[in-house]
Amino acid sequence: GLSSPFFLLYRLHEKVKKMEEEFFPEKDITLLNENENSYYLSKNGPLAKTNPNYEERPEQLQLLKAVCTAFNENKIGVFEAGTGVGKSFAYLIPSIIWAEQNHQRIVISTGTINLQHQLIEKDIPAALKLTGSSIKSLMIKGRQNYLCRRRFADTLDEKDLFTENADFLDKIKEWSDITKTGSRSELDFVPQESLWQKINSESDACMGKRCPFADSCFVMKLKKEASEAHILVVNHHLMFADIDARMNGAGYDDPAVLPPYKRIVFDEAHGIEEAATSFFSASFSRFYITKQINLLYHQKKRSLSGLLFTVEAISSADSTIEEITDTITFIKNTVAKIDELGLRLLNNSFSLRLTEDNNQYFSEIFSAFNELRTYIAEFSGFARKMFEGVDKDDEDMPAVWEAKQIVKRIEEIGVFCQKEVEWQQHKDTIFWLEKRRLSTGDFFVNFIQTPLEIASMMNAGVYEPMESVVCTSATLKTGNSFNYWNAHSGINFVSKDRIISKTFGSPFPYEKNLLLAIPADAPLPQSYQYQQWLENAVTELIKAADGKTLVLFTSYDSLSYTCEYARNRLTHTGIKILKQGEEDRFRLLEKFKDDKRSVLFATDSFWEGVDVPGDSLSQVIITKLPFQVPSDPVFAARSENLEKKGISSFMELSIPDAVMHFRQGFGRLMRRASDRGTVIVLDSRIIKKNYGRIFLESIPQTIQCFDPLSSVLRRIEDFFNTKAPGLFD
Repeated sequence: GLSSPFFLLYRLHEKVKKMEEEFFPEKDITLLNENENSYYLSKNGPLAKTNPNYEERPEQLQLLKAVCTAFNENKIGVFEAGTGVGKSFAYLIPSIIWAEQNHQRIVISTGTINLQHQLIEKDIPAALKLTGSSIKSLMIKGRQNYLCRRRFADTLDEKDLFTENADFLDKIKEWSDITKTGSRSELDFVPQESLWQKINSESDACMGKRCPFADSCFVMKLKKEASEAHILVVNHHLMFADIDARMNGAGYDDPAVLPPYKRIVFDEAHGIEEAATSFFSASFSRFYITKQINLLYHQKKRSLSGLLFTVEAISSADSTIEEITDTITFIKNTVAKIDELGLRLLNNSFSLRLTEDNNQYFSEIFSAFNELRTYIAEFSGFARKMFEGVDKDDEDMPAVWEAKQIVKRIEEIGVFCQKEVEWQQHKDTIFWLEKRRLSTGDFFVNFIQTPLEIASMMNAGVYEPMESVVCTSATLKTGNSFNYWNAHSGINFVSKDRIISKTFGSPFPYEKNLLLAIPADAPLPQSYQYQQWLENAVTELIKAADGKTLVLFTSYDSLSYTCEYARNRLTHTGIKILKQGEEDRFRLLEKFKDDKRSVLFATDSFWEGVDVPGDSLSQVIITKLPFQVPSDPVFAARSENLEKKGISSFMELSIPDAVMHFRQGFGRLMRRASDRGTVIVLDSRIIKKNYGRIFLESIPQTIQCFDPLSSVLRRIEDFFNTKAPGLFD
């Protein structure tokens, strides 16, 4: 009928498509003129005229021309651009001009929220001003970052059931009346995660035009804005959410998560494999399924609530709430059993991969997953029978709509269970589990299914359907080759005549301003002497630089021991020690920037994305080469896959992966041309093992000191006591 959800969805789709055609009509393509584009960043261009000290960067102009070629010739561009090249302007100017003159949308995908904000708040406005363009740009985040007015209204109606969140609800209500975007980032407080998950805009809980709040919906407003925008700035996760939707039926000519587009720029492209692997992995835990069930049926003290009660009240079906709730009890008990079995199997380990060698130990877990699948099927049958009893006039009620979506999610868990039990039939998937800690200190188990590789997915979902794709980062090469990144990101599936690969070196004076030191007398990391030596070495190096140091670890235990030792030894020096985990990342970095004698001990995510130019960071200490832990389930599975093909996993996976991370850590020091300092590597394998040269070949030329620690310390003190060449002349 004309009022059916399918007809309304069709009408909405046609309306958006018509809007697309209005804003982006088909027309002949106008190619980019490389010289005209380069002019904006040249020594005689408009940017130079705004700054009397402007210096033209040849590498930036070369990168800009390469981006123009990729657009003009429908190529896949793989461009490594060293720190200081100015890659944002080099791809933004061609993107803006192409989008404007050809009425085509371009999506820019980044790895971090910081770069998203920098692009939309600073770089894009500046590039638009330079080019004189007035096209619209828009930053889009995942819809879970936005408030859902309908779900929030429902939660307010149940406010008495959420007394512990009453203050937060009142604050959010005040904010919701004045906010224009509904974005969580606008809040000046942090609501409890459980509350935000109940009121955010989840995609499968969205009623679209059927929602009573459709006219004031933040996400609908954002989608309309996106359909009118020429430049969209997203993160990699959202980018893959859109690609996934298109690969699974949405196609490439119609709106999906994003409006349609033909060209992508991946900035921070070194993170594509990790982002895609994370997105395309499926996971299951007792908390996920409990959250879904609690939305349907929730008992708190003596009060019963949940969407099922609303559906039952308007359903004429014979099935009762008791049938469903009995099945829910079985589901909860089985999920708790699976969690307990998983913890027992993990014992003292934090992760475990399911393999042919250990699958016999999973027999009880497989039986429990089979039980869970059966109970989910029963639950689904009862729930769908209840839905069938709902009158057509009531089908668009918010409670009915959302209950149906939750049932679908629970049914998807049933599919997860089946795949877990039939794991041997899925050779392209890695099955593993990990132990996670709650804020209470208790543990739970997360079961995960991860693609063995994402390269073929990238080719089918990105490179083949797009007209051009530009991939750029400061770290795409291993040694002198793109081979590793190309293989893992799917570039090797693309015909060679469609690929442009180029390197644009950093204009920064590494050869004058950076001292790379490696203590030649350092014990090898596997030595029992190493940790004790490390603690003393780090402390002495911090003193030599008078603080101003970022210390990067690959192990949190080693970080903790070394940090405690340094704190005890440096108590009376006035050097402040900051430690990852003691505060959130943002506050730690702000303190590190503000206190110019502070030291930050960090691991994991701090190897990249840390941007501290100037005097606050003058020394980076890399304690160990960042090799992946061999027991990591995904890494181990991918290593085994290579070995089965007769390929050395150490040379083709372990070393290239470590080099990529090493380059990111090395790159934390020099963030602008005037920066000056030292990078110290406390892992002598880099000069004692043959493969060490690959690490050294992957970084710019520097001043070098490969001497015993005592000599290194004197060299560092001399380096910091000597003025930088040319800085004060």
